[in-house]
Amino acid sequence: MNRLALRGTVWVASDIHLGEAVPETARAFYDFLDRARRQADALILCGDLFDAWIGDDHALREPPAWLAAALRELGATAGAIPLWLARGNRDFLMGRALADALGARLLDAPAVLDTDAGLVLLAHGDEFCTDDLAYQRFRRIVRTPWIQHVFLALPLGVRRAIAARARARSRQARRSKSMAIMDVNPAAVAQALRAAGCDTLIHGHTHRPAVHTLDLDGRAARRYVLPDWEFDHDAPPRGGWIEIDAAGIRLERL
Repeated sequence: MNRLALRGTVWVASDIHLGEAVPETARAFYDFLDRARRQADALILCGDLFDAWIGDDHALREPPAWLAAALRELGATAGAIPLWLARGNRDFLMGRALADALGARLLDAPAVLDTDAGLVLLAHGDEFCTDDLAYQRFRRIVRTPWIQHVFLALPLGVRRAIAARARARSRQARRSKSMAIMDVNPAAVAQALRAAGCDTLIHGHTHRPAVHTLDLDGRAARRYVLPDWEFDHDAPPRGGWIEIDAAGIRLERL
């Protein structure tokens, strides 16, 4: 498992879901990036930064206007403070070409963060939703290297169509699943914490921000769930991040 030493004030955010259809969400997120550049010593975006990602070449050739704006803001942030990008279930095809172009660093999660608040296991979170068997099968398939290679070799237009169809099917499937099925499995969380040697987990994905206390082999452990970002279609708007420093770990909401 990856291990990353980060000192000072570390901010972590997830599930921003940037795309053409969420200009207000993007605006709020860019304000957040500006604040991070001034107040944080490092920023980690731990998955689903984008609502979909069909390959780094989509961004590096001729990005659409919304994506070009996002890349400018991310590049400015990476030029000011260390910026780490981790993959989520929507943007698992982000690669090192994108990170290098931004001046950012790609973080293979799950990873153990060695922070001023102690050891923290960081993950996107979808890997812990083990009760959703259909999703876990899909997850294994799309993360198969040869399947990714074949997909990335397709023309951009074909990839866009496949991604749009996959998002539509995902929305339909979510409507038929219970919240319990789509949430993390406690046993999977406990197993991951034991394997990492940590008592603290930070993850996103579930869009259910909270701080949970759990018993881990007789020790008190904590699970911090990051909020998703939405300023365009839902009321009230929402977003937030986690701040880690010598004083502890705090869930901050916009």
